[in-house]
Amino acid sequence: MQPTPWNVRIGINPISWSNDDLPELGGETPLETALREGAAIGYQGFELGNKFPQAPEALAAKLAEFGVACVSGWYSGRLAEGLLDDEIANCHAHMHKLQHNGCKVVVYGEVAGSIQGRIDTPLARRPRFTTEAQWRAYGQRLNAFGEHLQAAYGLTLAYHHHMGAYVESPEDIAQLMAVTQAPQVGLLFDTGHAFYGGASDPAALLRQHVSRVVHVHCKDVRPQVIAQARNEGWSFLTGVLNGTFTVPGDGVIDFDAVLQTLHAAGYQGWLVVEAEQDPAVAPSEPFARKGYETLRRCIATATASGAMA
Repeated sequence: MQPTPWNVRIGINPISWSNDDLPELGGETPLETALREGAAIGYQGFELGNKFPQAPEALAAKLAEFGVACVSGWYSGRLAEGLLDDEIANCHAHMHKLQHNGCKVVVYGEVAGSIQGRIDTPLARRPRFTTEAQWRAYGQRLNAFGEHLQAAYGLTLAYHHHMGAYVESPEDIAQLMAVTQAPQVGLLFDTGHAFYGGASDPAALLRQHVSRVVHVHCKDVRPQVIAQARNEGWSFLTGVLNGTFTVPGDGVIDFDAVLQTLHAAGYQGWLVVEAEQDPAVAPSEPFARKGYETLRRCIATATASGAMA
């Protein structure tokens, strides 16, 4: 049986060239360098970073120069501690920009109480919900916000579990899925954060929640660095500086298993290479190429496996 094409696209985050949280990493690299090199490798789209034009029309024009799509963009949400009405008012400019540029999902990153950007704060001091009532109230706000995003902008909320934030561990992800519902709230599954957060087998965690996945970040990990980060109480950014993450194919995560799980579940959407690294240590273009080629091979394997099943 001939394999049928799988409706996924490979995108990348510009963090491989310049880092938003640590501007000194690749800060001198022009946006155009990332777009040119990424397009030449074969990437079909980019997630947004702080060097992209903010105006919707200017963003569309810049991406068109290089023939790439707008995948999505990180939105810093505060619903863990804030009010729904405030979030609805604050999100308009960002959501309109994504809508104008043809995006289908928005990356929701919870930053209320988060320590992910504090280089002097150990990850153990991250915020946590301590009662079921807090979880339920958070879920209600997320459901309502997701419903608003779909009605007003045609965007699906893709919740990014993230180190240093309220939703970090496999247990947190399960709780989040229990207090929210589809289609209002989808899951952004991040392989690297899944591993770092406690899932030694990210594919196994993915299988538990794959029906809720609407977006995927593909990053690999260096487990020896993660072990050191845990043992020495590092902050998230200290781990980044020391090489916690890398691109698919350069670490230990089984991306064949991850992509086969997604393919079997009928996932359609973006696979986004995202690996916070110092480009002076991990040169941007070669590492971006390795990530792309790894995912291309895994897509071919998953598609062929599906045809034989």
